[in-house]
Amino acid sequence: MNFLELAAKRHSVRSFLDKPVENELLLKVLEAARLAPSACNNQPLVLIVLQDARSRQKLASAYNRAWFLNAPVIIAVCCDHSQSWNRNDGKDFGDIDIAIALDHLTLAAADLDLGTCWIGAFRQHDAHVALQLPKHIEPVAFTPLGYPAPSPVNKSRKSLDEIVHWECFGGKKSL
Repeated sequence: MNFLELAAKRHSVRSFLDKPVENELLLKVLEAARLAPSACNNQPLVLIVLQDARSRQKLASAYNRAWFLNAPVIIAVCCDHSQSWNRNDGKDFGDIDIAIALDHLTLAAADLDLGTCWIGAFRQHDAHVALQLPKHIEPVAFTPLGYPAPSPVNKSRKSLDEIVHWECFGGKKSL
């Protein structure tokens, strides 16, 4: 499968089979995140893998959705802000680095026929407490990971004409 086919294959999965993810596949997905580039190669990525049901249930106060909590694996994707690069105007690139790593992770999962779903709408403080994170580590996103259960998939996307501007905002180009 080429890259565009892989990118088209990846989608948000909110229903998982009751089947564990093999360690070999889990390690491949984690390795894909590890290989992601980061600003100045500072690598502020911190991953916390929750496989035990009791560990996953600790996240209920942060994001209480049964489909999420019952996934075979939950990965907390965190940023070590003591390691992230800051631009000269103070912009912290940690969240960008984490997004790149999570994208690598989700694409690797799709390549292995595993499902994921970016979760950003969680209670940050509750996640921080549940994961026992030190102050400088921030939970940025979560993804459940597992074998997708059959369910409808929404693949609608805007056209290139709706999102691409040429030479300046509003610039058009006929191809």
